[in-house]
Formats: sequence, structure tokens, C-alpha cells
Amino acid sequence: MIHPLILVGIFVVCTMAGYFIIRTVPSLLHTPLMSGMNALSGVTLVGALASTGLAFASDGIWAQVFGMIAIILATVNVFGGFGITHRMLRMFNKKKK
Repeated sequence: MIHPLILVGIFVVCTMAGYFIIRTVPSLLHTPLMSGMNALSGVTLVGALASTGLAFASDGIWAQVFGMIAIILATVNVFGGFGITHRMLRMFNKKKK
């Protein structure tokens, strides 16, 4: 079994790497990148659903609770990402006179 501190360390390093990568992206590329990331967030939601389904097949109450939290957070991530992308795309539309 992997020690929890190693998992936290991996999370911190990935978070820092993601921040520095996104920080260097020009603003014109943010909208297409966000659209692609929304599709990947859908994969996260499917993974949360599958793992929670397995948790409900077993009797582990904590696995079920954390699975439900994962589903809620993944859903918020997907809908929030699409909402922000829609808002950014409206900024580029020409105003109707």
C-alpha cells in the first residue's frame, strides 16, 4: 500500500506543475483549452460514478460517502467549466445593433 504522504506529495507537485503550465498559456488559447478540459472532466465524472457503484456493492460506508462527494464535486467541475467557457465565448461575440 502506498503511504498517504507520498500521495499528498504527488498531488502537491502536480498542482504546482499545472499552475506553472497554465500560467504560461497565452490568453487566446484559454478558451479552446478549457473546452478540451471540460471533456476530460466528463471522464472524471464517469470514474467517480464507476467507483461509487463498486463502493455501493460492498458494505463500506466511508467508501460510499466519499464516492458521493466525488460525484458531486466532479459534477460541479463539469457544469462550472462549461459555464465559464460559455461566458468566455460570449465575450468574443459581436454585439448586435
